[in-house]
Amino acid sequence: MAKRLAKITKDLCVACGCCVKVCPKEAISIYQGKYAQVNESKCIGCGLCAKECPASIITIKKREVVA
Repeated sequence: MAKRLAKITKDLCVACGCCVKVCPKEAISIYQGKYAQVNESKCIGCGLCAKECPASIITIKKREVVA
């Protein structure tokens, strides 16, 4: 599993879909036309979505390891 994970500030997301288009693992989808959400099991933390986001609301965080 990847060590990093994309996090989206959904309150600020306008569901433009830019992140969806660039995700190589198809880990991002638009939820009910309202905001983007990340499928954590698919996300590899590459950061392409964060670079593409016109609102700069996607951050790449260290994945929390749950024992």
